[in-house]
Amino acid sequence: MALSDIAAGIEVTAEQRDQGVRVVDDTGGDLRERLAAAAERLPCTAAAAATVLDEYGRGVSVGESAREAGVAPMTAAKALHRCGVSGVSPLGPTGRRIVRDWLGGDVSRTDALELTGGDEADFALAAYVESHDSVPELIEAAESARSPTDNASVAKRDALAETMTDAADLR
Repeated sequence: MALSDIAAGIEVTAEQRDQGVRVVDDTGGDLRERLAAAAERLPCTAAAAATVLDEYGRGVSVGESAREAGVAPMTAAKALHRCGVSGVSPLGPTGRRIVRDWLGGDVSRTDALELTGGDEADFALAAYVESHDSVPELIEAAESARSPTDNASVAKRDALAETMTDAADLR
């Protein structure tokens, strides 16, 4: 039996309607206000961090996000890290391990810098990332600003979770 035999007699009886993109935000305030609750743990003002998160979330580079927020690119990368954005460390896994060894006193700074192969700025940012954890309050504020919270979206995402892969599945 061919596919055309199976499809014989099937007809469309209804039309789909484009309802646009649904936007639901139940956070009760803008991102700047939510970040202000833990602003003392940010490397910049809550307003600057909100701008960096907004711009970076739109796909703009860290440097461009920093320029828009009026902060240094290093500060923007630090703010992104504190807000739970992964991937801001300029070093790979081996380089990060070397930085952790340096922070632990097992390797001299000169040797660590040479072994990582990065420049001073890369090394400084990697050291910051390895020595400062992301802040749960900032992560929550940043996540609530960029993820849908309505029940239909959550149910759909949960139903499709098994079909999605993550970076670990690509090895």
